[in-house]
Amino acid sequence: MKKVLTAAILMTAPFMATAGADFVKGDKTFAGEAELGATLTTGNTETSSFKGRLNLKHELGDWENQYLLEGLYKEDTGSVTAKRYLAGAQGNYKMTDSSYLFANASYEVDPFTGYDYTLSGAAGYGHRLYDTSKTFLDVEVGPGYIYQRLDTEQALIEGYDTNDSVVAHGVINFETEITETSKFQQRFVADYGDKLDARSETSLTANIIGALAMKFAIIVRYNSEPLDDKKSTDTETNMTLLYAF
Repeated sequence: MKKVLTAAILMTAPFMATAGADFVKGDKTFAGEAELGATLTTGNTETSSFKGRLNLKHELGDWENQYLLEGLYKEDTGSVTAKRYLAGAQGNYKMTDSSYLFANASYEVDPFTGYDYTLSGAAGYGHRLYDTSKTFLDVEVGPGYIYQRLDTEQALIEGYDTNDSVVAHGVINFETEITETSKFQQRFVADYGDKLDARSETSLTANIIGALAMKFAIIVRYNSEPLDDKKSTDTETNMTLLYAF
């Protein structure tokens, strides 16, 4: 099954996107956003924290194609306390000005959840429920599939080394301009099958000068059935610099 899903990711990658990103403005067909944040302390306490994200969008006629790379790394006095990497893509085929079909795939590594990696994919229908020059609200729904491989320690505890499930996939994506130089975004993603996996990202972005902006984000991840000795909820608070091109 892993090989099947990996092949699906490779096949769909050229036609991937995320609805509602809307950072391709005017007549542009390609654009991107790059985020970077870092914290370093030395002396009695030695810590380091790095957060990066690259979001690319390409419009090709009736297709909207978006690709996402994201990474988080934290170290405290020589011990790694957080490490997460994500590669994802989604493709939308426009049927009307407000409706589209989508297909997506992602690969995530987060050893602190007890899994070596997680592969997921979904396809379905998306619709823009509300749209003005400053605000939009998108929803997506469709079937999906999640495949997870447990790390060696958790596999011994649980008595199995892989976990997979057919899921119901849903997304709510909201964005509004607060002023000409700032915007608020709320994105919620849920996959419900044998368990509930959900992710919420709330962010506020304010332009500093030109294409450079400051972004503050709170990310909450929820797993209704975590592995042994793992917590259901993870939270992440970031302050990053964002450059749009």
